[in-house]
Amino acid sequence: MQYQEIYRQGISDLKKAGVKEAELDARLLLEEVCDTDRTALYAHGERELTVGQEERYLEMIRRRAERIPLQQIIGRTEFMGLTFLVNKDVLCPRQDTEILVEEVLKYLHDGTRILDIGTGSGCILLSLLYYSNYCRGVGADISEKALRVAGDNAAAVFRSQPGCAEELFGEKAVFVKSDLFENIEGQFEIIVSNPPYIRRAEIENLMPEVRDHDPYAALDGGEDGLFFYRKITEGAREHLSGGGMLFYEIGYDQGEVVRRIMEDNGFRDIEIVKDFSGLDRVVFGTWYACGR
Repeated sequence: MQYQEIYRQGISDLKKAGVKEAELDARLLLEEVCDTDRTALYAHGERELTVGQEERYLEMIRRRAERIPLQQIIGRTEFMGLTFLVNKDVLCPRQDTEILVEEVLKYLHDGTRILDIGTGSGCILLSLLYYSNYCRGVGADISEKALRVAGDNAAAVFRSQPGCAEELFGEKAVFVKSDLFENIEGQFEIIVSNPPYIRRAEIENLMPEVRDHDPYAALDGGEDGLFFYRKITEGAREHLSGGGMLFYEIGYDQGEVVRRIMEDNGFRDIEIVKDFSGLDRVVFGTWYACGR
């Protein structure tokens, strides 16, 4: 079967399954299978696929039609200009989360110690360490499977970082199995988290790619979606040095209530940052030791 012919079939199958971006996903999967780019696809639409390529592509289309996320089918995704491995054990990094990373980067300095609560794939912590100098970080997660993915990502990201010797991998990022702060020792200048924040009753209304294929524990924020903001904010006070900062990604309607949670726990200089759609996306504030 030719490029254009199988591409059209892929689009048709995905549209029938209700996939919103059928054309884009069909093309990206074909590029993955054929190890090519969109230019070759359009310039050489008459090129024949091998039998193996055809079978692999149609199998990928079948899985995508089942609403398995594109990133999980390919096994990787792009975030902050870096490539991260993903699977069903971790939340797929979203572009919105790049806003959180960009805000934290503004406050990093040489030697900053960073704690990432609920690290998942490690994309937040590893991006911060990649784009900063001499910083160190701990990524905490309750899921051993997620921590294995984060460890694989650490090796891949640091290997691509100019001038980073392999023996330094374990010094830059350490991943710890921990229920929030349970197994965390020491203090940090920065604590960052993209915690579960979906209200439990709303999970069933999410798109199938999220509801059925992202880890449930990475979505469920409790009855009001605020369970982890309360727990992390309270625990962060014992693990932040004076002048240390706490950063959160939040849901679009959670800015003011998370601000109040932080204020009630003694945080000051609290700011809310909006995303490119004008919706609340990040809340951060500072912990002063005298506030204990």
